[in-house]
Amino acid sequence: MQINIILAGVGGQGILTIAAVIDQAALQSGLTVRQAEVHGMSQRGGAVQSHLRISDREIYSDLIAEGTANLLLSVEPLEALRYLPFLASDGRIVTSTDPFINMEGYPATEDILAELNRTNQPVLVNAAELAREAGSPKTSNMVMLGAAARFTSLSPQELEASIEQLFRAKGADIVAMNIRAFRTGEALSQHQATES
Repeated sequence: MQINIILAGVGGQGILTIAAVIDQAALQSGLTVRQAEVHGMSQRGGAVQSHLRISDREIYSDLIAEGTANLLLSVEPLEALRYLPFLASDGRIVTSTDPFINMEGYPATEDILAELNRTNQPVLVNAAELAREAGSPKTSNMVMLGAAARFTSLSPQELEASIEQLFRAKGADIVAMNIRAFRTGEALSQHQATES
């Protein structure tokens, strides 16, 4: 078993937190993990991406080659489009539909989503709204992780345990809110799967 995941977004959207949760859950499951990160001007909304590779055997490279990502998890739709060349032909995209417009000439969201809809059953998530429902806009990254959970090879229970461990120092309320956000995203993804 080997899963290649590209995590993409812009600074401040919690990409590295998603990576930390997945890393920890995979390691707790006895799997091998390799990760490589690229940080843009994250404090100014620059691009942030992480290559995350999970396997039950040794992994020799941190980087994911173009055309080999099983999952492209993006918290920003244009960033999903940017990393499309990395996606395997049967790979899946899980992306937020909430644009972070940080440049002139940002394409129309409808055009971006139309392009993403040409891929293999993308999971499109209104993460901002679901995060607010879960208790805080800051939990949109956990909504996105929940929506992508079924494509990670890790069980929801393993991921929730990792969320609990990661946020424990911030108190029980923060842990509960992040797990609620995760479950909200997971429920949406399962619902979309039954509809298709």
